Amino acid sequence: MQALAPEPAAIAQPTPQRLAFSGCWTARGIGAIEHRLESLRVAATTIADATGIAALDTAGAWLLQKLLLRLRAAGSAVTLEGLRPDFAKLLDTVAQYVTDQPVPAPIPPTTAFERVGRSTAAAGEQAVALLSFVGESAIALARCVAHPARFRWRPILYNIRCAGFDALPIVGLLSFLLGVVVAYQGAGQLRQYGANIFVADLIGLSMLREFAPLITAIIIAGRSGSAYAAQIGTMSVTEEIDAMRTLGIAPLELLVLPKIIALLLALPLLTVFADVLGVIGGMIMAHAQLGIGYGEFLDRLVKAVSVTDYLIGVCKAPVFAGIIAVVGCFQGFRTQGGADSVGRQTTRSVVQSIFLVIVADALFSIAFSALDI
Repeated sequence: MQALAPEPAAIAQPTPQRLAFSGCWTARGIGAIEHRLESLRVAATTIADATGIAALDTAGAWLLQKLLLRLRAAGSAVTLEGLRPDFAKLLDTVAQYVTDQPVPAPIPPTTAFERVGRSTAAAGEQAVALLSFVGESAIALARCVAHPARFRWRPILYNIRCAGFDALPIVGLLSFLLGVVVAYQGAGQLRQYGANIFVADLIGLSMLREFAPLITAIIIAGRSGSAYAAQIGTMSVTEEIDAMRTLGIAPLELLVLPKIIALLLALPLLTVFADVLGVIGGMIMAHAQLGIGYGEFLDRLVKAVSVTDYLIGVCKAPVFAGIIAVVGCFQGFRTQGGADSVGRQTTRSVVQSIFLVIVADALFSIAFSALDI
């Protein structure tokens, strides 16, 4: 025998003071009455008879509760009668999640000035946090200097290998190519004035004073600085840093100081390596484009480039190294949440490191120009 279809929900209004609910107030049965809800008009005092409700689920209870709230908000004192006890319990449960509060107004879009203000405040907060991190690292370094046994020599040597020795191929290749480009661009102009030999001055001064330390720092910022932020950020997300503090291990001494010390030692050596490869690349291109012999090029290079010019480029490297290591570790410690935060902080570490390195190089140029060096 085929089962009869459930009776859909229905609302009857014999008089303005009385409502009668009947049928199945379920997800499948309430579709027939949704169009009637807005057209109901009741008196100031109304009795809602729920004796005829044969079935009730959460969807029907939600709709019934919303109807009662809407009628009460319109000024009618509605009283619900005849509802089965189990249905009344379900209605009370649903009532905890149904309110008659109006939908909050949408938040107006922020203005350009507000966005600039928020960005400025965030940048200021991050600058203060970075300064605090530098101070904490300095205190940790002073503590290790006072007690040399606290230095972690194995992590220092490991970071020297990763940030220094392993970076030799990419630093050497890009420095060589940069020397080739500078010589190629300068050869065309110098040939017009018959000043071919001065390509040695161009290569030597530009590579040793500016290009070699700057391109090396940028490569290390993208290679090692990002690795520092990703490593510390992952440890922060997985709560390994909290576990280290619980065990009494200072994270700054184990994770930050070895990276800073290793980069302070490795970056000047990488800069010297970049100087050599950049000069070699420029010398080869000068020989190919201008017909300048290698011996002639080196003789002019020694006369054009002084020891001061060489030391200026090398002395920039420790400053760049400190910026890269501190910013990378700082952004790693600021990682919160999940894997997306690790990627976001890693990107910020690279961008901020390169930005600060270029700013520092510009300040060096201004200072050297003022000192006539």
